[in-house]
Amino acid sequence: METLLPLLLALSVGFTHAFEADHLVAVSSIVTRRNNIRLALKDGVFWGLGHTSTILLIGSIFMAGKFALHEGDFRYLEAGVGLMLVTLGGIRLYKLLLSSSLTPAHSHTHVRLHSHTNEPAHTHSLAYGVGLIHGLAGSGALILSVLTQIKGTGAGMLYLGLFGIGSIAGMMVAAGAFSVPFSVRLATNPQVRTTLVVLSSTLCIGLGAAVIYENTLA
Repeated sequence: METLLPLLLALSVGFTHAFEADHLVAVSSIVTRRNNIRLALKDGVFWGLGHTSTILLIGSIFMAGKFALHEGDFRYLEAGVGLMLVTLGGIRLYKLLLSSSLTPAHSHTHVRLHSHTNEPAHTHSLAYGVGLIHGLAGSGALILSVLTQIKGTGAGMLYLGLFGIGSIAGMMVAAGAFSVPFSVRLATNPQVRTTLVVLSSTLCIGLGAAVIYENTLA
């Protein structure tokens, strides 16, 4: 029973974990490329798969006793997440500036066809890669917590697996919600789309800078 309770909580903890601020601003920046909710949901799934892949890999190494880090060492990985967020937001703004340099007629067409021409509509490597980095930074505290609550490698890996499933579900919900403003109707309005992209990218850069400062200079 002592092991069962943490396992039952793993799904709900993983689900809520997906809604942390740095996760939300990252996925909001990613789904600005989409005007299709289905593709955004797949981005959420791939983010969760990347996040889970890293946690399971590091968890297996920790639990096998092959590697050890102090919790404080993960500050540098958290700073890496901050750098990733700044880069993600910056690239998104740069692409927006490129698209805005087009002629008005071309720009309007570009906005409507954005997800079908210039963006790889069925590629989700960006979402997977962002999930990998988030998992790398967030795995330390999670694995240390699991090691103190659950005895046995098998039970620990099961907890991490269930946690990962919960995070995939949570990020699917988040990605779907953020993609709604970028549906086809709003995508045909360049002003609305531009405003949302700028807002999302600015939040991404601002939070990323705060994370870097907190984990390196504070």
